[in-house]
Amino acid sequence: MLRFALALAISAIAALPASPTKAADAPASTHQKLVSLFADWRTLNRAELVNGRPDYGPAAMNRKARNLADLMLQMSGIGTEGWTGSQKGDYRLLQAEMNGLDFYFRVLKPWARDPGFYQTVFPEMSDVPAHEGTYAEPVIDLFVYRWPLNAADQKSLAKQLATIPPLLTDARANLAGSNAHDLWAYGDRAFREQAEALAALEAGTLSLNDLDGRRTASLKGASPELKSAVARAREATLSFADWIKSETPKRNGPSGVGKDNYNWYLKNVLLSPYDFDQQVTLLRRELDRSLASLRLEEVRNREAPPIAEIKDPAAYKKMALAREERLYRLLVDGGFITDKPYYRSALFGQLGDYTPPDQRNFFTHVTALDPLPLSSHQFHWIELARLRHEPHPSPIRQVPPLFNIYADRSEGLATAMEEVLMQAGLYDDEPHGRELVWIMLANRAARGLASLRVQANEIGLDEAGKYHASWTPRGWSDANSRLVGFEQLLYLRQPGYGPSYIIGKTQFDRLLAKASHQAELDGKPFSAGDTFAAIWASGIVPPSIIEDEFLQPAK
Repeated sequence: MLRFALALAISAIAALPASPTKAADAPASTHQKLVSLFADWRTLNRAELVNGRPDYGPAAMNRKARNLADLMLQMSGIGTEGWTGSQKGDYRLLQAEMNGLDFYFRVLKPWARDPGFYQTVFPEMSDVPAHEGTYAEPVIDLFVYRWPLNAADQKSLAKQLATIPPLLTDARANLAGSNAHDLWAYGDRAFREQAEALAALEAGTLSLNDLDGRRTASLKGASPELKSAVARAREATLSFADWIKSETPKRNGPSGVGKDNYNWYLKNVLLSPYDFDQQVTLLRRELDRSLASLRLEEVRNREAPPIAEIKDPAAYKKMALAREERLYRLLVDGGFITDKPYYRSALFGQLGDYTPPDQRNFFTHVTALDPLPLSSHQFHWIELARLRHEPHPSPIRQVPPLFNIYADRSEGLATAMEEVLMQAGLYDDEPHGRELVWIMLANRAARGLASLRVQANEIGLDEAGKYHASWTPRGWSDANSRLVGFEQLLYLRQPGYGPSYIIGKTQFDRLLAKASHQAELDGKPFSAGDTFAAIWASGIVPPSIIEDEFLQPAK
């Protein structure tokens, strides 16, 4: 019935004639209608609350679907004649978000298929505009609190944590019909990690991270009510993890959305110019290119002494700070960003410490030799600082896009910056650093290819992890590691995310090529500063929207 209602509404929208803008209705006022509709739309996306906890039961979701159909009809009546390129981009972005919820109702249904949807406690701010993946609302972001907590914050957090036991009880009923095996086989991991985080909070050792950097949280001075709420939430979380594990053998169906659904999502939600098969081709090409480039770099650097690993934590920190300064100076002097205190603090705040060999994952194998490749990717945090301190003029772009629609833009740009800065001279003093950039690119291409095969239901997550690890050079990726399991599960839960690092990078390369070509036509030198400023001006939106606005006049 739900599917029929949505299909009927969408058919009605398609049959409507384009709504022209009346002469008396100025573009600014019709765009304001879109902004008002956007506010209604974001209200719709908030979960209904019953006794203080979100309701994801069938009745609540049916009501939400009917409201979505109504908003989609309203949007079809807003004409865009005479709008600026940026205003038309706002329309496309809101349309993509609505298409995203439509896809969730028709295909993904995380509240009814995916146990991981009910993870709600997060100690760390994501390095992208919103949490990677989709979760029940409201999420409990521990990093937003100032620790130790004052009385008001203690009361607020206790109230939030009190929703976890009943939410996880409801989840058991909501997930009764789920048969997506891999979502269950890997689903308990997030809840064991959530329980670990709550236990660390109780022990006073929980590490938090956001734009202000890392700090430790504890329940020092906490009220009995808050301590009790933390304990009950931890116990309920562990019980839910055990329940997922016990239910897994009963859930034996496919977990991917299939190629046809994936292609619909790419076109209508991510606004990608590439379909499934084209993404496979592009990712294979990048995997080949990165491995070939790595081996040629090794030939080029055959006479250069290897990077000397610094094992003393204090000496490593000193080295990392000096390398980070080199990175920041290149970003500023090369015209990629302007020098602002909040950019600097955001980037430097993410510097990691030395990791001993027996504790390393893929990324810390890289950073043990040189922190710069990963720090280049952590351009993410400059973007987050911009989102906080320099909001886009349009209210529609001042908040993160829903459903991880930002993936190609955020992950693609961060991945592109690794190679952009390498080509701009970041490793002129350490040629072996270039090898690390190619290794990171190979890893991203391999894991994206694996995720595509999972979405097509050609392989499961176990085989995806093995493929992911086997194509990562130097044996630095472990198929059985927590990192690989997390990444492949995320890419299954959120279609398009796994390939986004490469697909977004490809679209970013196209923007640079367009800017280069335009400079040639105009008889002017290429300006990195002007080019990147034009990209930043669009905000965090799909690259196809940026391309429509890129280097165009305001009207």
